[in-house]
Formats: sequence, structure tokens, C-alpha cells
Amino acid sequence: MSAGPHPPRPVTAGDGPALRVVSPGPATTLQDAGRTGHQRFGIPVSGAMDQVALAAANVLVGNSFDTAALEIAYLGPTLAIEAESVRIAFAGGHATIEVLDETGASVRKVPPLTSARLVRGERLRIGGLSGSLVGYLAVAGGFDAPLFLGSRSTLLRGALGGFAGRALAPGDRLPLTTDTAPARDELQLPDTRFEPPERVRVVLGPQDDHFTVEGIETFLTRTYKVTPATDRMGMRLDGPTIVHRDGFNIVSDGIAPGAIQVPGNGLPIVLLADRQTTGGYPKIATVISADLPGLGRLAPGATIRFERVDLDAAVAARRALVAEIAAMRDRLMPAGGGVDIEARLLAENLVGGMVDMFGEHAP
Repeated sequence: MSAGPHPPRPVTAGDGPALRVVSPGPATTLQDAGRTGHQRFGIPVSGAMDQVALAAANVLVGNSFDTAALEIAYLGPTLAIEAESVRIAFAGGHATIEVLDETGASVRKVPPLTSARLVRGERLRIGGLSGSLVGYLAVAGGFDAPLFLGSRSTLLRGALGGFAGRALAPGDRLPLTTDTAPARDELQLPDTRFEPPERVRVVLGPQDDHFTVEGIETFLTRTYKVTPATDRMGMRLDGPTIVHRDGFNIVSDGIAPGAIQVPGNGLPIVLLADRQTTGGYPKIATVISADLPGLGRLAPGATIRFERVDLDAAVAARRALVAEIAAMRDRLMPAGGGVDIEARLLAENLVGGMVDMFGEHAP
């Protein structure tokens, strides 16, 4: 994620409403549902690592579920409000979220999964994440970043997409679509948890025949650890080696989200949002789409085990995930009381496009 020998050019928003980056955190990027339909040209999908947390943050501020938001890894940014007012919400993992005054003194805290309104001159500070590798900061109305091939997602390795194709840097001004967030009672999304999965469900293949019976047994019964070499492209695991049947090179073919490659060292790599579009190592299995958001919650040092399921179970789990996200709007509650939830939800298109992203039939 190095910026190279020259400092990055700052992102500017002119005199318009913006969030100014005081400190960026180590890996904060703009992400939405992803850049689909272009893998045949070698362009990865990208998008949020945890699509469920992205949806939750957006629903809280009245956005559509796939509106581009800031994906925060490890430690959050400090952002100065350079608009009349903004409404924000954070979802995913645990973090201390503080509102600071112009002197930098903390004036109040914002619980996760609760919307909050900040005004010009205040600052928002998000601390270190626990319980998940990533979290999401959504802003009502979204960020005014240009679309690139239908998405605002940042692809770091390609240096393309939202906010100049890189992680945030000090001094960036992140443009907003609106200067004012109307005063209203705030909302919360209770009883919502973003925890790493105990077991990750997989469908074997497409090249499971490239491994010995013992190798597949090892993969399905042993525990692996997420290594520090993990990033948005792939999750490298350490643990018992998986034995190939006849070598580890294949003719390169397409890479699906959650594909698990096993290179020559016998240690699996789970391919994630910024994965390459083709690869030449055999893929022992593929994580089902319903469990992909959970992978975004696994920080280095976490353990992971795999569980084999069939295609019917994968499809059923995907449908259950779509229903879970759709139900978020029904579970919104007043954070302070006195808001007409039903009327407000009827005025918002919180679920539009959900099937386009999660689908009904793909595993």
C-alpha cells in the first residue's frame, strides 16, 4: 500500500461540503458494492469486504444499502467536518467513536450502529477496531466521488476508483453530496453483531481433483491461522500443508470470490475483494457467498476452519443473507425516541438493488 517515492496528490473538494482528513488510519478506502462486469478485461471487482456491515451503516443514515462508504481497517481516521452538518453511522466490529470540538477535546461518544449528527467545526475520531478487521463509516447522501466503470470502489493495486485510487492521506478533503443533514431523532440498529464465523462453509472445487484424499481431509478437518500477509486481495493462511496429487500448476482460469488457491507450499490462500481475475494454482474449494462477509472480520492471528456444504445449502444460505439485510429496515429503532420510523422508511429506498448485488441463485 506504499504511495511510492512521491507523496500522493491531495484529494480536494473545492469550497464545497467535505470531510477533511486530519489523520487517515493505516488503510481507509472508499468502497461500495463493487465493480462488476469487467473481469474479462482484467479489472477486479473490489467493493466492501463485509457487505453486511456496509449495508447496516448505510441503512442507519437513510442511504441505499450499497452506497459508497469509508472502509476502515485496524484503526479509524480523524475527520474534520467542513459542511453545515453531516449525519454519520459506523457498523462492523467494535471501536470507540468520539466527537471532538475545535480544540480537539472529546465532547461526546457515538455508539456503533447508531446515527449521529455533527456540525461544522467538530471532528469525528474513530479508534482501533476489535472483533473485526474492517468497519464502515457511512454519511447521509454519500460521498461525491466519480463513478469508474459503474463503481466508486477503490482498487489500491490498480490505483483506480474513488478518491484517486488510493487510501486516505492527511489533508484530503472528501467531497459530500449535501451540505446539510436535517435535524431529526437518531436511529439505532439493535441486536446486530458482526463477529468472525466459527466455521467457514465451502463448496469443493473446481479443482479438488488436483489434491489427494488425505489433502482434502486435512483442509476440512484442521485449523488454520490468518497471517499478517493478508490484505484485500487475499487471506494467506498458515497451518497443516495440503498435499497436491500431481503438481500445483494448472492452466490459468477465472477466479470467483472466495476461491481458495493452494500454491506449491501447500498453504491455502482465500481470494477476496481485490482478487486477481485469473490464476494458475488449483483451487481446492470456494467459500459460499453468504460467508464472504465473515471473512472480512478475520484479522491476522484469528483461526479459521472450513466446513463442506453442497450447492443447495449454499443457495439457501445466500437467500437467508439477502433476507437478513432486507430486514434491517424493520429493526431500526429510535436512539432517543420520538421518530416516526414507519413514515421515514416508506420515504426511503433502502432495499432497492439488493437482489442485483446478492442475487438469488449464485452460491
